[in-house]
Amino acid sequence: MDILNWQTLTATAKQDALARSPLIGDSNLEQTVANIIDEVVTDGDNALRNFAKQFDGVNIENLKLSKEQIAQACQAVPAELKQAIAQARANIDSFHQAQVSSPVDVETQIGIRCELRSEPIEKVGLYIPGGTAPLISTVLMLALPAKIAGCSKRILVSPPPINNAIVYAADACGITEIYQVGGAQAIAALAFGTDSVPQVDKIFGPGNRFVTEAKRAVSQDSRATVSIDMPAGPSEVLVIADAKANASFVAADLLSQAEHGPDSQVMLVTDSIEVANKVNQALEQQLSELSRAEVATTALSCSRTLLVNDMTEAAQVSNLYGPEHLIIQTEQPRAVLANIRAAGSVFLGAYTPESVGDYASGTNHVLPTYGYSKTVSSLSLADFSRRFTVQELTADGLASIGNAVMTLAAAEQLDAHKNAVALRLASLNIANNDTSEAS
Repeated sequence: MDILNWQTLTATAKQDALARSPLIGDSNLEQTVANIIDEVVTDGDNALRNFAKQFDGVNIENLKLSKEQIAQACQAVPAELKQAIAQARANIDSFHQAQVSSPVDVETQIGIRCELRSEPIEKVGLYIPGGTAPLISTVLMLALPAKIAGCSKRILVSPPPINNAIVYAADACGITEIYQVGGAQAIAALAFGTDSVPQVDKIFGPGNRFVTEAKRAVSQDSRATVSIDMPAGPSEVLVIADAKANASFVAADLLSQAEHGPDSQVMLVTDSIEVANKVNQALEQQLSELSRAEVATTALSCSRTLLVNDMTEAAQVSNLYGPEHLIIQTEQPRAVLANIRAAGSVFLGAYTPESVGDYASGTNHVLPTYGYSKTVSSLSLADFSRRFTVQELTADGLASIGNAVMTLAAAEQLDAHKNAVALRLASLNIANNDTSEAS
């Protein structure tokens, strides 16, 4: 990777150094995805079958997998892989079970009760990337929180032909509706519904730039009433490494993300030119041994190393980039962590590769990319629920707060708001007077 000295860069050069892969900025992407969405809206299942043939090279008669197909796929999964899925599932389940929240119920003042409650989103669509890298682990990351949250309808979609292990993981997590459809067309089907694929309320899951654009488009389409989890597109990692870092470990971490796709991006920020050079040597050596070397090489062409003065500056650079994954391989990683403000998920120390978070440590690997980690959180159990407030006032409670509400409403020139309180207070005065006269 190219090595750039952060201190010698101009302000413009620094922006360029932190820019994402130009492959993401496809000028035709928006229109291409818009055309796919329109075709699915117009032609439903026929469009999905045509796109499966065009993009996946597969002829599909029934978009939904039958119980028999699911059972056959599950039987074909090796026992060792089933055991690995079980271990990962247990950790992910444990971490997300711990996120179950209790309702908030507070009396803000006498006679005024305020609550914060949550209810599961009823219908959720779970997108699982497939193709050359079927993401079995993403099934666990989406299906388990949806189940724990209590979402009653959980729809899983993935490009055909769906990997047997994806089907097995889905079945193990209680998913009963699996559809053979991927790409932007799958997002359109979930957003608008077809004869086969049910319409959902919220769409979850990462994907390539076509999937990411489709998610953005349907969430802003006036014809649909669907929301999305987050902008989660091509993968990225930034590694902060000091002079004591193991260059082979760093290179392995960089390649673990570079192999995701040609539009993935990996960054190294270090205060050691020696480590930077050793990492480049290790990258060359390890790259030759990868089955996806061509993909990783393309990703590395838009990746770079940034030399900084110290770890404080390294954290500042990382915050400007806002990585999806941040690995801190330093002598005192928690000291660096104290200065981190923007990252989807953080991995501390030499023995915490990003891979553990991708698969089995328990945290969720669906994370914001493109710098959205500055404002968007990693996926959690809360994303599968909607929160709403409840308030209840007694007559005394309204009497105690009524004048304040009417004063504020009058200041905003909202007479009906003021009147809604005034009428009630007047009725209370009448009732009180009647009571006094009767006594």
